[in-house]
Amino acid sequence: SLSSSKCFFFFFFFLHLNPPLLHMSVFSQSFSPCGRFLAAGNNYGEIAIFSLSAALSPDATGLSQKPVLTFTAHEGPVFSLLSADCHLLSAGNGEISAWSWAELIKKVRIRLKDSFTVSADLKQQSGDNSLIVGGGDNNIHILDLEHGVFKSVLQGHSDYIHCVSVREREAEILSGGEDGAVRIWDSRTGQCAHCIEVYKYESCARPQYGKWISCLTTDSDWMLCGGGPSLSLWHLRSLSPTSIFPLTGCQRQATFYQDMILAVGEGPFVSHCLLGGEVKAQIPCTPQSLNTLQLNTNSTEHRVLTVGGSSDHIDVFTNLSYKAFSLRF
Repeated sequence: SLSSSKCFFFFFFFLHLNPPLLHMSVFSQSFSPCGRFLAAGNNYGEIAIFSLSAALSPDATGLSQKPVLTFTAHEGPVFSLLSADCHLLSAGNGEISAWSWAELIKKVRIRLKDSFTVSADLKQQSGDNSLIVGGGDNNIHILDLEHGVFKSVLQGHSDYIHCVSVREREAEILSGGEDGAVRIWDSRTGQCAHCIEVYKYESCARPQYGKWISCLTTDSDWMLCGGGPSLSLWHLRSLSPTSIFPLTGCQRQATFYQDMILAVGEGPFVSHCLLGGEVKAQIPCTPQSLNTLQLNTNSTEHRVLTVGGSSDHIDVFTNLSYKAFSLRF
């Protein structure tokens, strides 16, 4: 039998060769513009590229659910990923990097750096090819993707920003942060048009969880936001909440889907909610806590929902009612 010192050596050697997958968290995801690949970022600064074509093939094996490429993108966690035209944009602590989708296999890297801490969210404003960056300096930075320079700064939040969303038709940018405020900005003037302090609304407030806003998304005249306060649906013309969703814990990401709302956060499930506020179903997932969900709308052939969180597994749903299989880092 092995002595205790030898057991420790082999355990240490195993950990050295195999990263501690039990402690991995998936923070971000983005589908390629063609819809055939999924990029995912974890807490170790790694980005993995998965082939949806291989994973969804009738002849798929266990190897088909592993990355076709994995590389270190940042020294710290990959907090946000976004596909913009031909590039994959990644945000880490203190840097934004752009990776050519066509050249990812060759590992060609374009770096865009600034002095603030990026620890929140990225969104693209398609009208003028701008990138909206919410970061740890409490400000929103507008990056000109064509020239690689920051052209304006939106100031108003008193704490760091977790999430941003863009309303193209109204030329508005929405942001939510640790200060509990959702700010609505006129992207043409850079001025804050409205400030909604969600935690001050009795129907939304949950003091036991705090006031921070961790998820925010829009669809036409509607906004979803939540975090410390309950996940809630707001009518943006009246700036008032219309539905409060009775979900436990903090929700970290939510999205509109047809006549439903999909949300993930604390708990091993994807919540299916009706617009009126009812929780229709909660579909089990592999990770015990969830950070990110993405719907692939870039390809009809590879239309899936992917969900990641406190695990090296990324669950794939071809039907929203059950998990089909898992991708693994």
